[in-house]
Amino acid sequence: MTQPSNERGQGAAADVDLPTQYRPADVEGRLYERWVSAGLFTADPARDPARPAYSIVIPPPNVTGSLHMGHALDHSIQDTLVRRRRMQGYEALWVPGMDHAGIATQNVVERELAKEGLSRHDLGREAFVERVWKWKGESGGRILGQMRRLGDSVDWTREAFTMDEHRARAVRTIFKRLFDDGLIHRAERIINWCPRCLTALSDIEVEHADREGELVSIRYGSGDEEIVVATTRTETMLGDTAVAVHPEDERYRHLVGRDIELPLTGRRIPVVADEHVDPAFGTGAVKVTPAHDPNDFEIGRRHDLPSLSVLDERGVITAHGPFEGLDRFEARPAVVAALREQGRIVKEVRPYEHSVGHCQRCSTVVEPRVSLQWFVTVAPLARAAGDAVRDGRVAIHPPEMAARYFEWVDNMHDWCISRQLWWGHRIPVWYGPDGEVVCPGPDEEPPAGWTQDTDVLDTWFSSALWPFSTLGWPEKTPELERFYPTSVLVTGYDILFFWVARMMMFGLYAMDGVEPFKTITLHGMVRDQHGKKMSKSFGNVVDPLDWIDRYGADATRFTLLRGANPGGDVPVAEDWAQGSRNFCNKLWNATRFALINGAHVRGPMPAELSTVDAWVLSRLHTVIAEVDAHLESYDFAKACETLYHFAWDEVCDWYVELAKVQLADGRAEATRRVLGEVLDNLLRLLHPVVPFVTEELWTSLTGADSTGADSTGTIVTAPWPAADAGRADRNAEAAVESLQRLVTEVRRFRSDQGLKPGQKVAAALEWGASPLAEHEEGVRALLRLTAPGDGFAATASLPVEGVTVRLDTAGAIDVAAERKRLEKDLAAARKEVDQARRKLGNEAFMAKAPEAVVAKNRERLNQGEADIGRLEAQLTALPAS
Repeated sequence: MTQPSNERGQGAAADVDLPTQYRPADVEGRLYERWVSAGLFTADPARDPARPAYSIVIPPPNVTGSLHMGHALDHSIQDTLVRRRRMQGYEALWVPGMDHAGIATQNVVERELAKEGLSRHDLGREAFVERVWKWKGESGGRILGQMRRLGDSVDWTREAFTMDEHRARAVRTIFKRLFDDGLIHRAERIINWCPRCLTALSDIEVEHADREGELVSIRYGSGDEEIVVATTRTETMLGDTAVAVHPEDERYRHLVGRDIELPLTGRRIPVVADEHVDPAFGTGAVKVTPAHDPNDFEIGRRHDLPSLSVLDERGVITAHGPFEGLDRFEARPAVVAALREQGRIVKEVRPYEHSVGHCQRCSTVVEPRVSLQWFVTVAPLARAAGDAVRDGRVAIHPPEMAARYFEWVDNMHDWCISRQLWWGHRIPVWYGPDGEVVCPGPDEEPPAGWTQDTDVLDTWFSSALWPFSTLGWPEKTPELERFYPTSVLVTGYDILFFWVARMMMFGLYAMDGVEPFKTITLHGMVRDQHGKKMSKSFGNVVDPLDWIDRYGADATRFTLLRGANPGGDVPVAEDWAQGSRNFCNKLWNATRFALINGAHVRGPMPAELSTVDAWVLSRLHTVIAEVDAHLESYDFAKACETLYHFAWDEVCDWYVELAKVQLADGRAEATRRVLGEVLDNLLRLLHPVVPFVTEELWTSLTGADSTGADSTGTIVTAPWPAADAGRADRNAEAAVESLQRLVTEVRRFRSDQGLKPGQKVAAALEWGASPLAEHEEGVRALLRLTAPGDGFAATASLPVEGVTVRLDTAGAIDVAAERKRLEKDLAAARKEVDQARRKLGNEAFMAKAPEAVVAKNRERLNQGEADIGRLEAQLTALPAS
């Protein structure tokens, strides 16, 4: 691997430009603007066709949104993947952009108008849409600037918006194709309806939450026609058109086909037999309200029942009688009271907790409602989306998530794509004076005088085109040729069913059966440290920008990625972010130490290496291979853990400390080169995860030109490290592992003796035939052991790893106090052993106790016996009082 030259660091010490402390705020903004201005994130489809292509499209955040922890996790994962591929020599494209967010954006602008005493109807459709565009230009898209703060290496020259001119053309094109192929139709169906936003909602725009309500059991009919049904929505009984029972339920067989009285209405309704009914639930009979319940709607279709709507678009009762004009929530107790007066109430359960759907944008309780809407016929599209995963063209990671994907696409209902809004892609269908319908293409004009449909398309319709509309479709562009299908889709498992399935359907349809991405990798939700969902009501929401301000973008990213196990939820806590900041500081201090001591990356590796140098290079190349494997399997948590422990534990705590000795003797030049090599590779391995601190350190270490004028002067395009199996040195690893055991055991002994970590103690080291003798200086430095002087008298002797360490602790510890402490611990250990032995020797206990309890007592016995041996040895080693 060719390395940049370095004129610094060739002497015993060098001038260092790095400040003594790392301050992220001084580095991050400066570096990001340098990267962007140098075009380092800009992909070129015509550049070196021999380079493999790699592409990701960002899940477009809402134009109304701001960066939250879910975004920060999602973007950190994507950035890690893209930065690594860029370093591996790929032509890497990460497409940024935003979603127009129909309902959310319209609500924001309507609220602004309300402050002026206006409504959108006062402005009219055209002026209102202009007002939304104005808001978007002035206030929307704040999240794009926040993405820069996080370090997203997106290609800003390709920023897209789901309502821009090119995306509008793509929407018109695919709508026309689907319409002409008979896959788009208009029908009266039951849909989710928001009485406040006055529009249909997609399933993903409905949030379900448990709420306390009332379960009321009502007696329909009388005498031998009597039947009891239970409901949480008593007001909808005014629209009942049947009662349904299971065909094999003997209790009601005599009623099937007969009409019974519907209380309060003066109507009689039939009893029908339908296999949807669960005879074991409640009374085994259910009221059927086809206009106000999706399951009832399907029962109604199967039995040709009338659909009687009793609620208008605002949730107000329209049924004639005393309840007309009441809001649905006012009508509910009024209907119960009227039924009670007639003696129709059999039972009332209050409170009764059940799941209630709410509008995601305004939190209004959603109303199922029959309405004339536009639909996509999804059956053939969903079948193709399922087949693409089943036959291996698209891989879902982790694989166990595939079952949930199939459950969704194999049972998908027709997709309601119309919304009763003004902000969005207006449905490209025109109506003639005599009811004619035409859908002109994007380059065709509608007939003069015809009227366009007033609805707009579901936001998910345009975002379903995102993987190919952002690459130029419907035109055949170089970007589409080079970067489609995209390499990987990164998204949360919570929108697997909605956005992912829709992209699969439209991608396969529009691109002649070619899938929109090769891999779908799913991550979980960010939760607090106790695993609890973040919620304003819980008071546990963390703002990633707050963490970025206090700890830096790198620390924020590292905290999230270190918890990102495949498909699992990601817990975070502030002290973990502080720990990540400390990790960045550790890297900073280690690199600064290396530079001060002349570490460099120039020239070949010395042929003769010390055991310690050979060890750290062997470990480095093992770590490179492990990190590669973890990142290829999208296991970011394991990759980060591996890098963290190698950097902190092995490089900083062991190698740097041992290198200090070598830097002071004849091995200095080789150690400077090895130290430079290790940090060079480590920083490159860490760069995709923590890009800012690694850039600042790497350019200082390598002496690279970091002005941005030359892309070779940046870690962004530096080569990704390659594992070299030839660097494996098991002998060196075994030797250093032995050395580590020696140091660790003596440290433990020192601690047990009450010696402070930094307290110096005189010691004699008897090496015998141990090969560790060459490391005496390093051992003494690590253990704070001074050479034995005049009057040295060993008070403790410790044999470890074939070495005898004799320490003079006289005067270093309070012997009487230490003896008292050890004797107290020894008595406790003996009591623990005695209790465990009695239980394990008790036949009655052994016969009845679960295996886990028996195992626990065996573990107590073994641990206690080990503690006794250790404590007795420490007491013996104490000097005489």
